[in-house]
Amino acid sequence: MNQINEKNEIVVVAGADGFIGGSLVADLRRQGYTRIRAVGVKPFERWYQHFPDVENMVLDLKDRQNCETAARGAYQIFMLAADMGGMGFIEKHKVECMLSVLVSTHMLMAAQQHNVQKYFYSSSACVYNASKQRDHNCPGLKEEDAYPAEAEDGYGWEKLFSERMCRHFREDYGLRTRVARYHNVYGPNGTWFGGREKAPAAICRKVIEAKLKGHTEIPIWGDGNQTRSFMYIDDCLKGTQMIMNSDVTEPINLGSSEMVTINQLIDIVESIAGTKFKRVYELSAPKGVNGRNSDNTLIENLLHWEPRISLREGLEKTYRWIYDQYVAREKGVQVLA
Repeated sequence: MNQINEKNEIVVVAGADGFIGGSLVADLRRQGYTRIRAVGVKPFERWYQHFPDVENMVLDLKDRQNCETAARGAYQIFMLAADMGGMGFIEKHKVECMLSVLVSTHMLMAAQQHNVQKYFYSSSACVYNASKQRDHNCPGLKEEDAYPAEAEDGYGWEKLFSERMCRHFREDYGLRTRVARYHNVYGPNGTWFGGREKAPAAICRKVIEAKLKGHTEIPIWGDGNQTRSFMYIDDCLKGTQMIMNSDVTEPINLGSSEMVTINQLIDIVESIAGTKFKRVYELSAPKGVNGRNSDNTLIENLLHWEPRISLREGLEKTYRWIYDQYVAREKGVQVLA
């Protein structure tokens, strides 16, 4: 019996018009995958990364027929498509976030119908019980802390429900599903302005803007004492593919365990920029839970790995990329948000 060479089989990246999806397509190309199907809802000119040598499709995956088109003939699917953004977006667009359940469900149905062999679903740390995230000194969220359920309203509930759908498609239909709970992914080629950006990109942009325009202060959402961990995109891509190819059947954390306060995040960005600013705290702005960090015990035990790129190293690369994007935009060059 001939062994399948996965690099010559169709691999679908749903959500390829986004930050993580576009980065995954780029990584699969580098590895030599020859039949990549990149699927996104935005017009091609709005994709973060667009490669003419792959099969690109513009499809609204809320529609079941479009999901069947995307899944036809596929050996594996990375399901990264969702309507989401940073806390400023998900707190104010709960309906849009929850409607992603159509994408999640229809892609599972299409994968089962077309006998897809491997299926990855990107969940989120927003599924975790809010009562375990009230302390700034969050000890780290273990996988079992998602239950009893008290997820982030809107976005978190959709992710938690879709995790269960993956479980039941695996149990009832034999679809080989793998689920990772992402913790705050950041890096170049991602959203950095416009309202959907997450904290690392937002802080980089604010510091760059203040420095270039001669401002003396920057606005900060919340009191700056909120704690988080942030995972660089390269670690996310490596972990995603490790989990896809593993025997881990239950949802598993994929995030850095390097917890910092938002104030400490700003300290690092200011150090990279070589400057300091007065911080104006906007206490009425969306700030999310008080403390959230990834407990990596399970991924270390099962896969003997965890994200390893330090926050300082990742922020240096991200800051340089956003700086170039900012300067280009100021010169009138059209850049993506």
